[in-house]
Amino acid sequence: PKHGSWLNMAECEFSVLTRQCLDRRLPDINTVTSEVTAWTRTRNQSKKPVNWRFTTNDARIKLKHLYPKLLD
Repeated sequence: PKHGSWLNMAECEFSVLTRQCLDRRLPDINTVTSEVTAWTRTRNQSKKPVNWRFTTNDARIKLKHLYPKLLD
């Protein structure tokens, strides 16, 4: 649903953060903070857009039972 789309974006960003920044052991919280801050700065500067792959038409096909039937 549209009202939950921000959550999908947040989950995607956490996944990228985990893979690109937190995929190793970090010795202390200060290191974690500085690494995440640096990663966030770089990520924000790159301005990567969200590429939605699941379109409304895909939803109408896959989630057919959730869409009302329209009469002609």
